[in-house]
Amino acid sequence: MTFNQPQQLKTIADIINAKYIGPEDFQVLGTNEIHMVKAGEIVFVNHPKYYDKALNSDATIILIDKEVDCPEGKALLVSDDPFRDFNKINTHFTRISNFKEELHDIEVGDGTFIHSSVVLGNQIRIGKNCHIFPNVVIGDRTIIGDNVIIQANTVLGGDAFYYRKLDGNFDRLISVGNVVIGNNVEIGNGCTIDRGVTDSTTIGEGSVLDNQIQIGHDTIIGKKCLIASQTGIAGCCIIEDEVTIWGQVGMASGVRIEKGTVLLAKVGVNRDLKKGTYFGPIAEEFRDYLRKEVKIKNLK
Repeated sequence: MTFNQPQQLKTIADIINAKYIGPEDFQVLGTNEIHMVKAGEIVFVNHPKYYDKALNSDATIILIDKEVDCPEGKALLVSDDPFRDFNKINTHFTRISNFKEELHDIEVGDGTFIHSSVVLGNQIRIGKNCHIFPNVVIGDRTIIGDNVIIQANTVLGGDAFYYRKLDGNFDRLISVGNVVIGNNVEIGNGCTIDRGVTDSTTIGEGSVLDNQIQIGHDTIIGKKCLIASQTGIAGCCIIEDEVTIWGQVGMASGVRIEKGTVLLAKVGVNRDLKKGTYFGPIAEEFRDYLRKEVKIKNLK
């Protein structure tokens, strides 16, 4: 999430009542997750296992639960609960309406048809010549390009599935990101595309999604990808251009799929994949999978 205007370190520290290490006028541009964070942004960390990753990331400001040596050119915010305070910062700078308030501020391009049953959130941009079918739900801050088709019962911009266990219950990391749909995208019936926690979940230009597909928060789908029904893609994945994904593929969070890859039906993806054709519950090169099956058959 990028703030509407740059903030100072002391201002952020005052919002969450935290100690700061660094100049009080140190510039803060926004917040982001560790997978997406850029210079000038805050990232949070609340476990020693991930201290080094956060401190050595592109983040310039680290919201952390212990006072540690601050890397040169960076600043710290020391909090007893970084998860809680990350939510405080994000909701301080982003209004959360969750369809309780009709603030709207919606822009719709020429030639776009939106069925009367569609539910629209706030601060939405929809391009030209789009067709949005019945019962679609479009959440706050969603951006849709030109010539986009969104079929019935699809939800764009639902909350991210991002929780921690706290006092025996699940505590949500509040989503303040959005969904961005490129030009000439087609999305089938009953799909769900979660908005980013602090950044954008993106569907690239010319990609086509079948029915009943789940796309997790902050995932990036490239251009001209083809995704078949009942595929589930977790958060923070990167699917490069022209990837084909067949039905019931399941993908773990944070993986990257190289351009031009084909994932055959029911593939399970638990790691980054180079260009190729894959099959099996734990993705294997298709030819390797067939050779293994022949060997097993010959053992009988």
